Amino acid sequence: MKRVLGLAVVSLLVLILAACGGEKGIEEGKLVIGASNVPHAEILEEAKPILEEQGIELDIQTYTDYIIPNQALRDKDIDANFFQHEPYLKTQIAENDYEFVSAGGVHIEPIGVYSQEYDSLEELPEGAEILMSNSVADHGRILAMLEEKGLITLKEGVETTSASIDDIEDNPKNLEFNTQFEAAFLPQAYLNGDGDAVLINGNYALGAEINPEEEAIALESKDDNPYVNLIVVREEDKDNEQIKKLIEVLQSDEIKAFIDEKYKGSVLPAKAADEE
Repeated sequence: MKRVLGLAVVSLLVLILAACGGEKGIEEGKLVIGASNVPHAEILEEAKPILEEQGIELDIQTYTDYIIPNQALRDKDIDANFFQHEPYLKTQIAENDYEFVSAGGVHIEPIGVYSQEYDSLEELPEGAEILMSNSVADHGRILAMLEEKGLITLKEGVETTSASIDDIEDNPKNLEFNTQFEAAFLPQAYLNGDGDAVLINGNYALGAEINPEEEAIALESKDDNPYVNLIVVREEDKDNEQIKKLIEVLQSDEIKAFIDEKYKGSVLPAKAADEE
């Protein structure tokens, strides 16, 4: 009988602890944000004192990959994350059943083409090797950029945000696409002189102290760019007042001016919803 009672007590404690763990959420007066180091965490650091004046402590947790921040958000280890654009977010939601939404856009990082040997896209030779991210969510973005620059043509009717290498219709220079690289390793590949050209995400270029405005031989168009970097939250927190204050600050004129001054075109402030 004592053994049965003992097991019952243990089971009850487990249930209580599980219930407490499931109640983790946004703490009053504090926000824990997961972010990429550059420029995301830097932008948040600039916003930190402004939020403090509004009674919100900002705890910034930095990450170096694109997977863990969403897992941490799902597990309620953080209250929001700041590293991804909408096409990537949609892919992650579809693959992992995340119950996430965008709370608002903050900035755009134009993706760039880099080369140690060639000074323009026109100089790329026949059969040039193009190194790019193994993240499928980036492929459509890169291919749309190369199509805009006149290097390739995609099949008619293909949605550019979801295009793949197989959707290339015309490739006049017979470019060879190497998609075996983790996005974080592409800056080192460029610095090593690997490949004929390397496509690098803006945050990784800046993190490696590569200046997109000065070093890229071509940059993604800044007009009508769907790859705005977002503050992402759990659906249950989309109307949280502290999250709303965070977005207001990050979309403020003060933060926009900081982005323009610090990054000088390598990172661009996004328009707030009411400006579009």
